[in-house]
Amino acid sequence: MHQTLLRQFRDPELCHTLLTRLRAELDGELRFMEVCGTHTVAIFQSGLRSLLPPQVVHLSGPGCPVCVTHESEVNAFLDLAGRPGVIVATFGDLMRVPGSRGRNLKSAQAEGARVAVVYSPPDALALARDNPGDTVVFLGVGFETTAPTVAGTVLMAREQGLSNFKVLAFHKLVPPALEVLLSDTEAGIDAFILPGHVSAVIGTEPYGFIASRFGKSATVTGFEPVDILESLLFLAQRRRQGRAEVKNLYRRVVSDTSNPRALEVMNRVFRPCDALWRGLGRIPDSGLEFTDEFEDVDAKRRYGLSIEECPPLPGCKCGEVLRGRLRPDQCPLFKKACTPAKPVGPCMVSTEGSCAAYYKYQVE
Repeated sequence: MHQTLLRQFRDPELCHTLLTRLRAELDGELRFMEVCGTHTVAIFQSGLRSLLPPQVVHLSGPGCPVCVTHESEVNAFLDLAGRPGVIVATFGDLMRVPGSRGRNLKSAQAEGARVAVVYSPPDALALARDNPGDTVVFLGVGFETTAPTVAGTVLMAREQGLSNFKVLAFHKLVPPALEVLLSDTEAGIDAFILPGHVSAVIGTEPYGFIASRFGKSATVTGFEPVDILESLLFLAQRRRQGRAEVKNLYRRVVSDTSNPRALEVMNRVFRPCDALWRGLGRIPDSGLEFTDEFEDVDAKRRYGLSIEECPPLPGCKCGEVLRGRLRPDQCPLFKKACTPAKPVGPCMVSTEGSCAAYYKYQVE
């Protein structure tokens, strides 16, 4: 973003004005959930969290792709790692995410598994090209933001005739998870700040049910302080007016009508399926699996991997945190048995995890 424009979205006087207006609009406690892990970090990093009125209750949601990867899916990663002739390619954040017995890819690597950290799916494709005698399996996690890139890489592999490139796909779709959260009365969510990156792909129409069926308001917003404060002001105004609305306040990036090219590529390679979410359980049509045309790329079929639902890690409260039922600092393990140096759960592992943000910014 141009520096002059960036300064406008961080302008202290404008932030002060928005905060004053927000305080005037509040008619009681406003429990808002930011769905996206990047928003989690932005709210802490900018110092906004300490400036918000006490009636504004900030809940972190399931928008960190690493955090919502289910223990059973991590078990499948570990099942795959170490198989003869297999190189597992993954983003670095997944390396320390624990499975059901506390093992992770880093420990598998130490035991001899061939695990390579890559920065993009095309990097994994290059790895396959450089290792024709092995099969490279890319671990596909994340939301609508990353699924089109993975799908595009699958198309590239086919064009290049690389049959030794496979994907273990555990992508997840955000709107079905929001339905589950809104149906959970224990969390008491009043409103959402929706993920900007996901919305740049799917647009705003898929979120319409938040207002029409649940009577809640939501905004798609950017990641600067003015973006976030403007959204909170909008949410407070709509609540005071007794209205529910989903509003796109991030028009410099997000279109209401989605990115048709990204969706075309994603929907050619993948189709919806049921998916397991850490903390949220199995949600119908909230995941992506390969279409029949690309079943030869599916590592799950190639290696006969079974995804058996397993219980959460003993003592770990990440599931409660991801549902908005518990603040990270309310977890008995927080800053004691669970720290960034020795994380128990994924919310402390990931740089976008709410536990890691609470720890880094020393929230009390």
